Amino acid sequence: MLQRFVAAFLDYCRLADFSSRSQQALAIRLDEFQVFLKTQNVRTLDGLTYLLLTRFVAEFKQPSVHVRKSRVWALRQFYHFLALHGYIRDNIAARLPYPKIEKTVPAFLTQEELDRLIRYFSEKADDPEGLRNLVLVLLLATLGLRTMALRRIDVADVDLDAGLLWVTEKGQRRRSLVLPRPLRHILSAYLAGRTSGPLLASKRCRRISQRTIQVILRTAADSLGFDKPICPRVFRHTAATHLNRAAGIEITQEVLGHSLRKNTFKYTHLNPDRFASFMKRHPYNQEEPCPS
Repeated sequence: MLQRFVAAFLDYCRLADFSSRSQQALAIRLDEFQVFLKTQNVRTLDGLTYLLLTRFVAEFKQPSVHVRKSRVWALRQFYHFLALHGYIRDNIAARLPYPKIEKTVPAFLTQEELDRLIRYFSEKADDPEGLRNLVLVLLLATLGLRTMALRRIDVADVDLDAGLLWVTEKGQRRRSLVLPRPLRHILSAYLAGRTSGPLLASKRCRRISQRTIQVILRTAADSLGFDKPICPRVFRHTAATHLNRAAGIEITQEVLGHSLRKNTFKYTHLNPDRFASFMKRHPYNQEEPCPS
């Protein structure tokens, strides 16, 4: 029943430059929605009620809270498209609430753990592949790049003279980042003689895959005996944590590329050093004689 509308919507998402992952997620959730509607014998858009939408979000195949959140997002986007093009009068999906997800503090690497990882990759940086892996880890650890942005970097995006790196973020947004001096020296050795192509290339000179990045990091974690998962997201959170301690929330927000300050707070923790310093100055924490 919705097949032609879904197809038109996904074409709209491609034209609107939704990321490939977003397009994939939307397709999956809307496929689930169509399967659900077949069980409800709904054949027209007018037959779709708010109650049906809530039942799909909350009950169909006993979804987790993250799946429910993804379904709400997909329905809101889909119904916005339908209303925008006049297929429906009222966007009933706009009233769907997002489920509350308990906030957790994502795993991050301590300074000692990060030093061990960098030493591990430095000791293996005696060939082009080893240098590539060292560059990969340093970009993740110092700049907190997303995997998508990391994989998109080309050799032409690196300006060693100016010490700048151009990255392409979500929505094809381009921005520049300052390269730390040690990373500039390593990049200079890694890029010797190279003027084009992807920065992080495979043995076949193709852009490195997300799977390869995961294998590189997992192999290092296993070799070092880490008891926590090591993935690009952990590095992003690690970079945010250490940046916040050294430079504060404003610079952390700029490096991570967040347009909203509240998004940066998810990746930062209370700085224990600053907290301890404050508590020493707290008026009720001073050692003074009690009044007699």
